[in-house]
Amino acid sequence: MFSSRFSKTLRGLAALARNPWLLNVVLAADASSWQQRARAHTSRRLTAQGLPAVPLQAFLAAQDTTVRPFAFREGGSLPTDLLLLRALVRRAPQARYFEIGTWRGESAANVAEVAATVYTLNLSAQELRGLGLTERYIELHGFFSRPLPNVTHLQGNSATFDLAGLGQQFDVIFIDGDHSYEAVRTDTRRVFEHLVGPTTVVVWHDASQQPGEPRWEVLSGILDGLPATATGQLVQVENTLCALYSPTPLPAHQPDPLADPAHWFEVTLRPVS
Repeated sequence: MFSSRFSKTLRGLAALARNPWLLNVVLAADASSWQQRARAHTSRRLTAQGLPAVPLQAFLAAQDTTVRPFAFREGGSLPTDLLLLRALVRRAPQARYFEIGTWRGESAANVAEVAATVYTLNLSAQELRGLGLTERYIELHGFFSRPLPNVTHLQGNSATFDLAGLGQQFDVIFIDGDHSYEAVRTDTRRVFEHLVGPTTVVVWHDASQQPGEPRWEVLSGILDGLPATATGQLVQVENTLCALYSPTPLPAHQPDPLADPAHWFEVTLRPVS
């Protein structure tokens, strides 16, 4: 049995080597299976365009116009993702913010300007080395957030870290770690178990490939990780890569990718370094 499976695997890899375009077929089939899994959650209204959509403007106030810092580097968030986080944090007096996934610390630094306390959890340097990552890559973690006095950098694996030991609930939680199904499911389950209160807003990054295009594996992880007690609204936020859980109702609608743009933005760039 093992040799048969091994032979099939080798033949499959050989076919991909001869015909690289077959990889697109494999990926499309994988996305289709994740879509079927996500849409099986009848308690949430999903269509072929994903979750119900809420305009980014629904969260913004007049002062929510600046994203700072923003490096325009690979692996980061969109400016609109960070603007959403800042707007959500600004809504809560003396806001407490928690995130999984630090990288260069852009999201933590952005919300630190408007939050009372910021906690960010990332793998330790030793764990990152164990994954074969370079010292320079490891050094860049927290580049923007390390100098900030109201940011606490926690180290550990989000699947096993003692979240209950933090002894508090948070106003805004941002899940931006490993985006595989199992990791998203686990992070979602554990965050809701230990850190979510009755007014907590939870945001997941990379729930879309690009704005308006669902990332079905991530959505499946979110939906399978949400506890039955999480009766709030789950939506995608237009013009971002984010899904969002709100304990209170939001003005959601079914997205139409071919509709005229209802909202657009003016962008001003000013180098600060």
